Amino acid sequence: MPSPGRLKVPQKDLLIFFRQLAVILQSGVPLAQGLELLASNMTNPKLAACITQIALRLNAGEELSLCLRQYPRVFKPIMVGLIEAGEAGGILEEVLDRIAHLLEQQAKLRGQMIGALIYPVIVLVLAITVSLALLIFIVPRFETMFSSLGAELPALTQVMLNLSRFVTNPAGMAMVVAGVAGSIVLFRSYYSTRAGRLAVDSNLFQLPLFGGLLLRYEMASLSETLATLVNSGIPIIDGLQRCISASSNQLIKNTLARAIVLAQQGQPLSLSLDNSNALPRLFISMVKIGEETGELSFMLEKLAIFYNREIETAVSALTKAMEPITLMVVAGIVGTIVISLYLPMFDLIKAFKK
Repeated sequence: MPSPGRLKVPQKDLLIFFRQLAVILQSGVPLAQGLELLASNMTNPKLAACITQIALRLNAGEELSLCLRQYPRVFKPIMVGLIEAGEAGGILEEVLDRIAHLLEQQAKLRGQMIGALIYPVIVLVLAITVSLALLIFIVPRFETMFSSLGAELPALTQVMLNLSRFVTNPAGMAMVVAGVAGSIVLFRSYYSTRAGRLAVDSNLFQLPLFGGLLLRYEMASLSETLATLVNSGIPIIDGLQRCISASSNQLIKNTLARAIVLAQQGQPLSLSLDNSNALPRLFISMVKIGEETGELSFMLEKLAIFYNREIETAVSALTKAMEPITLMVVAGIVGTIVISLYLPMFDLIKAFKK
């Protein structure tokens, strides 16, 4: 089994674990005994071994949150923070249930995002595969025929023949592979820098079709996470700090980091969050209303519900919009290749008629 610091388990297994542990504790079973019971019935051997070790440390007198810190890649800081708050407030069962709900919502959001992105990716891969198949297996046969006729070829046909020679040439394909690999390495190197990550993550929200969806995803995740933290009794500053580690976008991370500094200086939360125009006005306005009415967690929950519905609507609309676009792209690519091959034949037919 990997060392505690390197162990990773699927999100789905964690969701089931927290949900079952909450139910076991609500039924009155002691925590260590409950963990042993769960470990003995787990299908994931790595997580089972991890939970068994945690149960042993609990029996030795350690707290649950301290035990979980030994597995940072399994139990994220936000989970550990929520459990610490649950232990301090005597509401561990409730907090475990909230963690399970949070993981469930995150999995749902992630699934919706993947569903929106996977269709165009599949169609694009299909288009590239069909195009390569035509260029490698079909176009060379036409080139042989054109050579035997000795006819002057249209510019489009000549371009397609040159492209076919390039992709069928091992040196040409090696150049393509090297170019793609080099581009990936350069992008990863650039993205690994703080400035590069900020530039890329900022521009993601400006992408046509997908930018608004990505922003809604970040807002839904932020609202859900912060609502869970506030409801569990975690101070707002600590909650924002944990939201930074939970976010995947550097622009959002920077906005939250500046908001923490401003809030510590005494500014209202809504004003602190409105420091870079990265967050939507609706989010800022709802947070301000929540602050003024003393119902911040309620407003954050409503924001999470709103953004989840917005994502569902956007994914549905995007999928419908992408279907004709991707089909037109595929038809355009394949059609261009086919037309380029038949253009010389049309010219020959015209020449014979004359």
